[in-house]
Formats: sequence, C-alpha cells, structure tokens
Amino acid sequence: MRLGIFGGTFDPPHLAHLILADECRYQLELDKVLWVLTPTPPHKLTQDISPLEQRLALLQAALTGEAAFVISRVDIDRPAPHYAVDSMRILHRDYPGDTLVYLMGGDSLRDLPTWHTPRDFITACDEIGVMRRPGAAVDLAELERLLPELPARLRWVNTPLIEISASAVRQRIRTGAPYRHYLPPPVAEMIAARGWYR
Repeated sequence: MRLGIFGGTFDPPHLAHLILADECRYQLELDKVLWVLTPTPPHKLTQDISPLEQRLALLQAALTGEAAFVISRVDIDRPAPHYAVDSMRILHRDYPGDTLVYLMGGDSLRDLPTWHTPRDFITACDEIGVMRRPGAAVDLAELERLLPELPARLRWVNTPLIEISASAVRQRIRTGAPYRHYLPPPVAEMIAARGWYR
C-alpha cells in the first residue's frame, strides 16, 4: 500500500486539515492517510498545547466515517521527544513493504534543514509529499545544496490556499466569534458541549 503520514498537534482538527489530507490522498494516489497526533512536538515546547486526551477525542470525532483516514498511535505510545525521523523508522517497522509518504507544507520543507537529523529523516521517507500553496516560495537550490538526498524523494501536491489555522480557531472560540463552520460538525459539537478552548 501507499500510506501518507500526516503529523500535527491538531489543536483542534479543522476543515483545512481534512481538505489538505484528502488532496494528498488523491494526487499522490495514497491508499490511506495515517494521522500522527504528536503529544509534545519538539518545535512547540514553549507553546501552550491542549491535553493529549482532548486532542485525540477531537481527532477521532473529525475522522469518523472517513475510511481512508486512520489515527496512528506511533507518537502517542512512546515517550518524548517525538522526532519525525523516529516516527518514520517505527512506521517502517509496523508497515513492512508499504510505501510511506511523509506529508508536509511548504513552510516545513523550507525549515527542513533545522529539523533533528534532517538527512536521516529524508532517507527514512520513501517519498515526501509537499503541499504547494499559492505564493509560497521555497529555495530548492539551497535545499538541494544542504540536503542532496532530498530532490529524488519530493512529490508536489497542488493545494488550495485555505485561511484556517488551529490558532485562529482557538482565538475565535475564546473571543466568542463564530467558529462552527471552520470545523467538522462533530468537532464543533464536542467543543461546544465540553466548553473547550474558552
């Protein structure tokens, strides 16, 4: 199988997450997308992140009925730090023989040289699917100079520019602004019922 690996904090999971994952599934001909919920991302240690149980419940609600979308516990079931290179190595062990396609945005591709052991990460990926958004520029020549293994693994996904972010949704909830239509209905209902993000 061809499996997409879609990581994030999903705090909360919103419609843009689902749209982007589905575009990757379609354009990269993926059989399934594994959603890797990261408990404590190394690059967000100074940020206030909601409890893992809350984010997991919301992600389960968001993916209900989506047969091609599966939650992976690769980061949930092991201690921090949660580096992508380690996640990919474990997933290769868990899915032997399958093609693993790591999914990332253009901003993550731009920052890839600053990741933990980026060259090891690249070689741990069979392919790297990059969501190319309108107007987002990446210096590919400089990336290739720093990470010569990268170009052979890159696959491009043309995605719509969707101005929805988890931080903006949280802010809207805190301030009482409308937010329900930025989220899958089960996610909006759960947040409203439990009073999360207020």
